[in-house]
Formats: sequence, C-alpha cells, structure tokens
Amino acid sequence: MASELTAAELTAADLEDDPHPHLARLREREPAARVPALGGWLVTSRDLALRVMRDAGAFTVDDPRFSTARVVGPSMLSLDGPAHTRHRDPFARPFRPARTRERFTAFVGAEVDRLVAGVAPAGRAELRGELAGPLAVAVVTEALGLAGVDAATVRSWYGAFVDAVSAITAGGDAPLTAAEAYRLLTAAVEEAITASRPGTLVAEAARDEAGLTTAEVVANSAILMFGGIDTTEGMIANAALHLLGNPDQLRLVLADRGLLPAAIEESLRLEPSASVVDRYSTRDIALGGARIRAGDLVRVSLAGANRDPAAFPDPDRFDVRRENAAEHLAFAHGPHFCFGAHLARLETRTALAALLDRLPGLELDPDRPARPRGLVFRKPPRLDVRWGR
Repeated sequence: MASELTAAELTAADLEDDPHPHLARLREREPAARVPALGGWLVTSRDLALRVMRDAGAFTVDDPRFSTARVVGPSMLSLDGPAHTRHRDPFARPFRPARTRERFTAFVGAEVDRLVAGVAPAGRAELRGELAGPLAVAVVTEALGLAGVDAATVRSWYGAFVDAVSAITAGGDAPLTAAEAYRLLTAAVEEAITASRPGTLVAEAARDEAGLTTAEVVANSAILMFGGIDTTEGMIANAALHLLGNPDQLRLVLADRGLLPAAIEESLRLEPSASVVDRYSTRDIALGGARIRAGDLVRVSLAGANRDPAAFPDPDRFDVRRENAAEHLAFAHGPHFCFGAHLARLETRTALAALLDRLPGLELDPDRPARPRGLVFRKPPRLDVRWGR
C-alpha cells in the first residue's frame, strides 16, 4: 500500500496528493526522517516541530537555498535575528488585533457582501475562484495600497510566485514567469511609495525608522502576497470544504453560530493551507533520534504536527468542539509566526458566516467532488457548491 512507503521511497507527488497517511507513519516511526525526494529531513511530530521553529539559533531560515528567498530575495521570511526584526516590524505593527479589526472589518464585510450577492442568484458557485480568491486578493491589494492594480493582475503575480516556490521545493527551477511578475510588482510598489497615499502599508513601511530600501519593501510585499492571498484563499476554501463535507458538524454550527470560530481553528488544524516550512541546521544536532548535520535542510510538516495524536486525539476527525484545536501550528510558531493570522481569521469568519446566512441549503456539489492538493500550499483545486434545493 502507498501508506507503507518508507521515507526513502516517498516522492513529492505522494506528499502532494494525500500526505496524511505517510506523515502519520513517519511520525510514529521516524518523527525526524530523511526524505531524499525533499532534499533533507522532514519533521512530523508536534514537539519536534515546536523545537525547530522556536530555536532560530539552531534552525535558521537565513540560507541561500531558502526557496522563497530564491524567488523574491531577502525578506522577513528568510532572515533571522536583528535583520528579521528590521524587515518584519514595519509590516507587522498594522496587523495587531485591534488595528486589524478597526482597519479591515468594514472593508472585508463589504467585499464579502459584494461577492456573495454576485453568486447568490445562480444557485451554484465555485467558491475558491468566486469567493475565497477574490476576497483574499482584494484585501491584500487594499492593505498594500496598490491602487490602480486590478485583481486579476495581482492574482497572476502571486500565482507566479507560488508556482516558483512549489517548483523549487520539489527540486526544480523557478519558471521565468516569476521574474516578470516580480518586475511588475516592483513597479507597482514604487508607484505606491511615491504616491504616499495615507494609510497604505508600503508607504508607511518605506518611511519607517527601520530604513528599509525600496527593494526590501518590494520583497516583503511579495511575502505578504503569500501570507495574505494564497494561504488565506486556501484557509477559506478548506474551512468551507470541512464544514460542508461533515454535515453533522455543520448542523452544530448552524444551530450555534458561536461555534464558527472554533470550526475555523479545527479546519486550520486538520489541513493547514501552508503545510510545510523550511529551516537549515546551523550545527550538528540530535533531533528525535536523528543526527542532523550542520547545513542540512530541515522541513517542518505543519500538516504532520497538526495531526499528532499526542496532542490531538482522533486527529483525522473534524470536530468543531475539539477543546484544544487552537493549539494547531497552522500559522507556524516562534519568531516567524504569521502576523496576518488575525486578518486571515477575520476574512474566513466573515466569508463563512455570509455563506451560511445567505445561501440556505448550501452543500457540496455531489457531481464535482473536491479535496485538498498541494505540496506546500494545500487547498482544493476548485470547490463547487450549490444551494436552494
């Protein structure tokens, strides 16, 4: 059976299709296993995942092989220590919980209203393409202050970046489209900085006392596209898929909307839309029975850690009443915890509430089954639903 493959036999395709049986086996027998297809070690238990992500001194992102840095250059995602703080802080401050609610609640609500109203008369929709994706793109475009750049253009840029990171993670080379997308993003960010519109993230970051250069602002803007578009789109799509795919759990949420935030946390646990993060060992070190050498690639499987039965009993079950679901690692941990988590939760909660409120009888389209796919970014390629029947 495929689930009995050894770490040496696993392929990137195995982990892209349905990684969870493979991750469970590795977690049980080799929680830090060398997986040649991934070019290094794969960590699958929650305790080891936390250890790696917390200890930036022993497991760093600051390495020339880091996939995202090879696409966009040095950024908050590929630096540690004071350099990381310098890149991160100018972008992170506006995303603290209170400021996030104040700045984005009305905008997100208006976008969700517009998008749901647009699909409501049809009685069916493809939620990833018609709701989750457009919402995530609109919010990031608004946050960055890329006025005049249409949603389709922004979507094409981040799509090129995601394809490039996924290709590198699988051992290939970034497609040429990524370089062209980055050139266009650079021009848009330069325009936004020059225009200096009040409240725009890139203009504020460029003026921050950290003294980021324009190139550094561009690199970090690209990183926000990863966190703000692809993973948020996946977060919304996965949460809708989990709720609609588990009618007993959906009934609980419909009867008690106070369970919706818990349902979102449980979805994040069950299928994090960013399933793996990379680190590089700075020295020889023992990890879960493995001997890691200095310079080795150590990939942390957030998907594996989130289904660790030592932390989450019956881990493959979607349970909106799971008491500790929020202890998931879907937003990573340690210095590189995703500061956009509050905004992503706001978008997902607003979108799901509107779908449940305004599309009575909402259900998955039985003629078009969906399930998540992807090596790094996991979500259903499309999510067809219907209602009003």
